[in-house]
Amino acid sequence: MSSADDGGTPADRSASGPGGSGSDGSGSGGSGSDGGTRPGAALAAGAGGLVLAALLLVSVNLRAPLTALAPVVDDVATGLGMTSAGVGLLTSIPVLSFALCTPAAAALVGRWGPERALVLALVAVLGGTLLRSGGSVTTALAGTAVLGVGITLGNVAVPVIITRDFRRRAAGVTGAYTATMNAGSTVTTLFTAPLAAAFGWQWALAGWGVLAVAALVAWVPAGRTLAARHAGAPPSGTTPQAADATVQRGLAVLLMVAFAGQTSGYYAMSTWLPSILADRIGFDAAAAGGAAAPFQLAAVAGAFLVPLGLRGRLSERTVATVLCTFWMSLPVLLLVAPQAWWVGVCLAGAAQGGVFTVIFTLIARRSPSVAAARRTSAVVQTGGYACGALAPTLLGALHEATGSWTASLGVIVGLVVAMAAALWVAAGDRGR
Repeated sequence: MSSADDGGTPADRSASGPGGSGSDGSGSGGSGSDGGTRPGAALAAGAGGLVLAALLLVSVNLRAPLTALAPVVDDVATGLGMTSAGVGLLTSIPVLSFALCTPAAAALVGRWGPERALVLALVAVLGGTLLRSGGSVTTALAGTAVLGVGITLGNVAVPVIITRDFRRRAAGVTGAYTATMNAGSTVTTLFTAPLAAAFGWQWALAGWGVLAVAALVAWVPAGRTLAARHAGAPPSGTTPQAADATVQRGLAVLLMVAFAGQTSGYYAMSTWLPSILADRIGFDAAAAGGAAAPFQLAAVAGAFLVPLGLRGRLSERTVATVLCTFWMSLPVLLLVAPQAWWVGVCLAGAAQGGVFTVIFTLIARRSPSVAAARRTSAVVQTGGYACGALAPTLLGALHEATGSWTASLGVIVGLVVAMAAALWVAAGDRGR
């Protein structure tokens, strides 16, 4: 493991006051820039537990409202009279928002602080969830856009808080964050259709706004606790040396390449895996959808396995290499041994949750300051989600042009190879 997990680097330790209780945060009470402060000090056990619980409730809202749409997308299209292109826009707007709005979200988090940014994110998620169910094409598109912006803000703010306040437990907290997002997605995927059958699709989708309400109730006092903890703390970071800035830029580029491979593979497989299984195995639509479900569910296990591996003194590079090998198993098995699809689905599902955790753990551990972590996270997410938004369309077009999934699966193999190479370098000494 990195030294940050064993008490932090010398710079981190010097950033803390006597007894390790100095500031590692914004130095502005969450109301201004996170500046150049260095992460390192730990929250008190009781306060840390409450903040972490609230943070995980926030995390539930960063994917669940989006995945709720898929089970009732046909009902939405029928009810609103939308074309296939319009329905496709509903599903692609959020990922495009992740790519396009991340720089602005990062600037807002730096200016307002992550505590207030998360409150705004949850308000946007709640408002977007309700607006999406307004009953017209205009409100559906506008609500989805508001949802995307709110989730983008949360995507940026949560890793900043993990870096600043949970850095010595970054792997475990990031794993819990990732697992909670996937668990929330699983819940809305499973229960939205039954709710729609009972109450209609509008109430079924709007009803998940209760998740945002619960998160707001928990986060507002937790955010005040963090803001009070960091209020008046003088910035302890210094302007980075040119060599340090170069290393950080290199880390950002490497992790952006890795995240681009991760998100492209994830969104491509999430979109096309049922169709691939239907074509190559002969499953009917219902069976193919059920067979693809473990790809999402296994991500919860993968997110928790990463901190266990790092706690067991496996290196970050070793963990990343194992996960990339697991990821590779799905496209390779679908190409050469389709009947073993279930092995690849389970292994790649665990890997996609684990790789997400590794990438954001590396950002938290390797960034010399909270501001550096925020900027690095913004670069990684902007480039990664831009590729993820394009991947399903491009691979679908390639399938249509060739009449086979072979070329599309070959592209996914290439994406995983690029991801593995970038993580190999980023997780090694040169990536520090």
